[in-house]
Amino acid sequence: MSRPSAASAPHPPPLGLALKHWRGRRGLSQLGLALEAGVSARHVSFIESGRTRPSREMITQLATALRLPLREHGDLLEVAGYARQVRETDLDAAALAPARRAITMLLEHHDPLPAVVMDRHWNLIDSNPGASRFFAFLLDGRTVAAPNILRLMFDPEALRPWVTNWTDVASALIRRVHDEAVGGILDARSEALLRSLEQFPEARAVMRPPAPDGAWPLLPIRFAKHGQQFAFFSMVTSLGTPRDVALQGLRIESFFPVDDATRRAVERLPRADAAP
Repeated sequence: MSRPSAASAPHPPPLGLALKHWRGRRGLSQLGLALEAGVSARHVSFIESGRTRPSREMITQLATALRLPLREHGDLLEVAGYARQVRETDLDAAALAPARRAITMLLEHHDPLPAVVMDRHWNLIDSNPGASRFFAFLLDGRTVAAPNILRLMFDPEALRPWVTNWTDVASALIRRVHDEAVGGILDARSEALLRSLEQFPEARAVMRPPAPDGAWPLLPIRFAKHGQQFAFFSMVTSLGTPRDVALQGLRIESFFPVDDATRRAVERLPRADAAP
């Protein structure tokens, strides 16, 4: 009897393909994943080949071993035929009111210095008055529909012309995209965002940033416009132990002056309620 051809061999099920994909992203063999999850390599092999259907608990065990973000954990449950166990609550929902209050407190207390709230794809969710004034100054009062902080920094029609150390800052931002990815994994939307940045001039040159040279412990972002100069470093805050997809991806970035001249320049920016 002849053996089945490769073309007629059974294809791995969607769950098996997903597990193989995430193993590859984590650099794990089937044995490596088995050791991380506390199961046998034979069991992992059977799950990937479709010879056994894992329980919901086993899917969670494997997702934990792979250090998957909440959203990707839910994807794995779904592809295995189970309902998603993790929540993605609308940020306006009553259940997230305590988190919203905490974020509002951070934003208000940081004013007049800029502070922004971004989702995991660098879309601007909220900002304090200090950030609104600073962006209005740099953009000559123009508003941007659905602003994305990375695109604003790379776009020659937006913030980029006013960043005097753009190459260094852009390289650092690309590194941050990878370093701050939830679970250390770039999802499809993050990868698409990085590809979209390549349309801007000189962007490809900073997509593979060099190692930091350590010349200064913090890399400031320096702006200059109309004779005014600003130099900031930032601190990023995230919510601890989030159990909701929407909360897990939130980042609050607060900007601090490198020098007293920057603080004074920020305080001189016109306020929205200032008399004409």
